[in-house]
Amino acid sequence: MAEYKGIVGTKIRNYTTNPDNPITGEVWYNETDNVLKFQYPNTTTSGSWRTSINLNTARTTLCGAGATSTAALAFGGEASPGNSAATESWNGSAWTEVNDLNTARRTFGGAGTYTSALAFGGTSTVETDITESWNGTNWTEVNDLNETKFGLGGVGSSSTSALAFAGGSPDTANTESWNGTNWTEVNNLNAAKKYVGSAGIATSALSIGGDPVTANAESWNGTNWTEVNNLNTARQRAGGAGADNTSAIGFGGVDPSPARTGVTEVWNGTNWTEEGDLSTVRSQMGATGHSPASSALAFGGGNPGPLANTEEWVGSGAPIGAWSTGGSLNTARDRLGGGGGVSSASALCAGGYNGSANITDTELYDGTSWTEVNNLTTARGQATQAGTQTSAIIMGGSPPTIGNVETWNGTNWTETTDLNTTRRSQASAAASSTAALCFGGYTAPPFPSGVQAVTESWNGSSWTEVNDLNSARYFLMGAGIYTSALAFGGDGAPPGYDALTESWNGTNWTEVGDLNTARFGAASTNGSSNTSALCAGGEKTGTVTAENEEWNGVSWVELADLSNSRYSLGGAGTSTSGIVFGGDAPGRVADTEEWSGSTTVTKTVDAS
Repeated sequence: MAEYKGIVGTKIRNYTTNPDNPITGEVWYNETDNVLKFQYPNTTTSGSWRTSINLNTARTTLCGAGATSTAALAFGGEASPGNSAATESWNGSAWTEVNDLNTARRTFGGAGTYTSALAFGGTSTVETDITESWNGTNWTEVNDLNETKFGLGGVGSSSTSALAFAGGSPDTANTESWNGTNWTEVNNLNAAKKYVGSAGIATSALSIGGDPVTANAESWNGTNWTEVNNLNTARQRAGGAGADNTSAIGFGGVDPSPARTGVTEVWNGTNWTEEGDLSTVRSQMGATGHSPASSALAFGGGNPGPLANTEEWVGSGAPIGAWSTGGSLNTARDRLGGGGGVSSASALCAGGYNGSANITDTELYDGTSWTEVNNLTTARGQATQAGTQTSAIIMGGSPPTIGNVETWNGTNWTETTDLNTTRRSQASAAASSTAALCFGGYTAPPFPSGVQAVTESWNGSSWTEVNDLNSARYFLMGAGIYTSALAFGGDGAPPGYDALTESWNGTNWTEVGDLNTARFGAASTNGSSNTSALCAGGEKTGTVTAENEEWNGVSWVELADLSNSRYSLGGAGTSTSGIVFGGDAPGRVADTEEWSGSTTVTKTVDAS
């Protein structure tokens, strides 16, 4: 029998309370509580869907191929108007149009990966048995199905290994196996049906629901179909994804009422369990994923017309982040535009408004407390700042509106070249005091002509105007560096709370996925590129909020809220180790909160 020391590497140790950084699986004795304790990662207990980037062509009754949520193929379907032959390839962040199917079709079967796929059956101008094979570049017609049908299920790991089952008309239980050259009739389903959901591969698959509307599920072991436990929600035209007949998800479709549904159920090889619903209720969508415990993709579909929406499935076991209280600022303040720092234990806060005047106060955070250091040269609020504790930059601000710029070397602030466009309430992105981007903001009345889209790039000695934001706005948030940045939220022209997000590639701004909650005056983490950020707090529809969202380079997802609602606050760090400070709650506050993208749970060993 293995001993504890052999497994963990140490003996059980005694501590007055708990160790600072126990390793996963470590057990220790807490002398204060007189108990054994252990710690494990805090993770989600159920899966959820995350909104992603839309297809280029909205369509329903399409098919998909792909093993993961970061590499997929969408093809065929019914657009508006008529059948589609369009094929799009997904790389985890964008859909790209590639070569079309030879035969436009809808309600057909699909299988494989984004480089090796199969399309079969369906309805073109009439019901068809045509099969096409995808090699990563082109579709080629290969040998037909033995039976003409539509509304069929399909699974498979490549263009040389697939299974086709069910379909109509009339409804059939027939199953065919593809070996890369020919289709061969194999053992039938137990019940004839069409419009089934499907998951798995050619030797281990699931048939999910179907028409007539049913909760029936059947499992394929490579030879025979066996009826297994039913879905909780009967449905037809559902999506499905899964590694095999022991691990799958079924989602969406049309329930018996009849109405489209977003209900998602997870299959563990024995039972179906309801977990997080689709954000967009729909049926007849494309789906991919051979390992749904961690990833799957749903795209397109109908409700009732063709949709382009894409959603990514993240299974249970994802890390759970949380906010914790940190040391308070020495000076309560708001009108902070960002902050310098690379983690929750290393931040810089400069300037702001203390309730009676703009201030020059500068403070550094060490993970425990804030320390006052040398002040700014120019008092200012509504400025923007970015960088690190040892190399930062602050730009613009008020009163009433200034273009002054100062750089920080870890000890002192030094005045340097002004912005070309004087402004306040703008955003920035920078990793140091020698390379930065400043964008958006507000110059002077009248409103809304004073709201800016202007973007300027800093090279350490001068500012250069570069391509503008697509949407002028102020009180917006920014993250990243001067060659890879993100602009999000704000107040636009015409006025209103914005959810818009734009990504900067060093040359141009591109509109990407919106925030879930439109807002301005939130805190953002600095990050190191346009693929990662947090947006916390702010003001929405006249209300101060604590809502927190994370950007993964494709979409925003809601995470744990701040402990205290506030806006016009500062922020720094990254999406896994962030910090927010100050703000208006209403009333200026000195509160600091630290973000950890992964947390742990400490438990007591039950000795009974």
